[in-house]
Amino acid sequence: MSDLSHKDLFSKQAAAYAAFRPSYPQTMFDFLLTHVKGRKAAWDCATGNGQVATVLARYFETVYATDISQKQLDEAPKLSNVVYSQSPAEKTTFAGNSFDLITVGQALHWFDQPEFFREVNRVGKKGGLLAVWGYSFLQIHPTIDTVIANFYHNIVGKYWDEARKLVEDEYRSIYFPFREIVTPTFYINVEWNLTHLAGYLSSWSATQRFIEQEGTDPVPSTILAISRFWKDDEGKNITFPLFMRSGKIE
Repeated sequence: MSDLSHKDLFSKQAAAYAAFRPSYPQTMFDFLLTHVKGRKAAWDCATGNGQVATVLARYFETVYATDISQKQLDEAPKLSNVVYSQSPAEKTTFAGNSFDLITVGQALHWFDQPEFFREVNRVGKKGGLLAVWGYSFLQIHPTIDTVIANFYHNIVGKYWDEARKLVEDEYRSIYFPFREIVTPTFYINVEWNLTHLAGYLSSWSATQRFIEQEGTDPVPSTILAISRFWKDDEGKNITFPLFMRSGKIE
């Protein structure tokens, strides 16, 4: 198993991650549910602060939500039918043939994918569904997008982990050994103020690495540059295109 399976880049900013990461659209969950036969158990792997697990809890008898970061799990809402546990993605204590649905939101790139897929085949029910997804670069306005792109590529760029390239490639280069289902394009649409954008940029793993290595926070200067085009108390519409790969477990 590679070192990727043990990377924990989000414990330090667990509270910020919970507060500032965007939520996924209901249309995405509706799509997944049309391809799931049973509703007994779901596994949300790399659940983080339980963002996906808490939605799945509306539809499944029990949701099992795992993450390698206990600090992230501590930020998750506590629901009676959601069972949180600290665990790597590639090796769990779940019984075989357990899950109708297995989900991974914005995290597959951190895994040892072949090992994880073997675990999916072990614990997933035959005919069950695996869905993995992430979101692309946010879109606000061309002028603002240019400033954020400079922050992403030129300021914190060298602090991104190599695994980030898989997100930029929208997981297309990952071998996906399941009977794949064609998925529509979904979008996250939110309205944020400038403070929320600052919190989101601070939640990036590359930002935290920059702060750790350089001893300064690069976010305020970028927010200052954006503030020329965005008033402090102004809400702006922000779009994150989603990408997904989903397939039947056989």
